[in-house]
Amino acid sequence: MKRPLWAVVAPATALFAALVTQGCGADGRPVAEPGAAPLELTIPAGSSVSRVGQLLEQKHVIRSAAYFKKIATGTILPGVYAFSPADTPEAIYLKLHKGEVAAVKVTIPEGFTVKKIAARLKERGFLTDETKFLALADGLEGQLFPDTYAFPKNTTAKEIVAQMHAQFEKQTKALKLTPEALIVASLIEREAETDDDRPKIAGVIYNRLEKNMRLQIDATVQYILPEHKARLLFADLKTPSPYNTYLHAGLPPGPICSPGLPSIRAALNPEKSDYLFYVQGEGKGHVFARTFEEHRANIARIRKGGHS
Repeated sequence: MKRPLWAVVAPATALFAALVTQGCGADGRPVAEPGAAPLELTIPAGSSVSRVGQLLEQKHVIRSAAYFKKIATGTILPGVYAFSPADTPEAIYLKLHKGEVAAVKVTIPEGFTVKKIAARLKERGFLTDETKFLALADGLEGQLFPDTYAFPKNTTAKEIVAQMHAQFEKQTKALKLTPEALIVASLIEREAETDDDRPKIAGVIYNRLEKNMRLQIDATVQYILPEHKARLLFADLKTPSPYNTYLHAGLPPGPICSPGLPSIRAALNPEKSDYLFYVQGEGKGHVFARTFEEHRANIARIRKGGHS
C-alpha cells in the first residue's frame, strides 16, 4: 500500500527539527553547574561579536562561539567582566550588552584624608599612581564622602573623584552646610571616639572660638606632619603651618579629613554648655571641664587610673 507523501515527509521533518533543536539546546546550555567559580575576562574596546564569542569559548565560558553570534544581536560594551560558567549564553550576552562590568567594593572610612583615600584606592588596585588622583582632588579635602563604594575595575581617577564628591553633595544638600561648619565637622571627626562626645566637642570648639581661645587640637598638628604619630611631642606642637591650632587662633584654613554625617550633624547642632576643655579618658570617650584647673585635675586623675 502506497503511503501519502505527508506521511513520509512529516516524520523526517520532525526528526530534522528535533536534531536542530537538540543541537541548539546543547550550545545554549551553561558550561558548568550552578556554584561554579566566576571567571574574570577583559573585553577590549572595538571587539566584534565574533571575537567576543571566540574569547568566551576559549575561556570555557560558553560552549559555542557560533551560537553566541546568533543570539548577540545588539552592541557589546567593553570592560572587565566577571562571568559565571553556570550562566546561559543569553545571560552572558545581556551582561555584555548592558555593560554590567565587574565591580570592586572599597570602603573609605570617616576621618580619612585625601592622601589616605588615594592610598586605599591604590591598595585596592584602582590607582597605579596616586599623583593624578591627588591633583584631581586638590581643594576637595573633606568633600569626598566616606562610604562603601562599588567601582568597576576600569574606573578612572577622575570618575572616582566625581562620584565621591557627588555623594558628598547628595548627603549634605539638605543640611545647609557652610564651609566653616565642614571644617568644624572634620575636627570633630578626628577628635571624637563616641557619638555621644561629638556634640559636646562641637560645643567646646564653638565656645573657644567665641572667647578667641586657640583651639589647640592635636589632630590639626597630625594633619601637617609627614607621618601619623602615636604621641605628639612638644616640638611637634610648634610645627609652622596655618593648620596648627596651637600656633594660630580660629579655625584652620580648611577641613583636615572627610567627616561622616554624625560629625557634620554635631557641627550644625552643638551641645550647649560652658565646657572649654576636654581630655581623653581611660577608655573611649572624653572627660570635659569648664576651667583649666578642673581640666588639669581631670588629667591627673586619669593618669592615676580613674576618671569617675
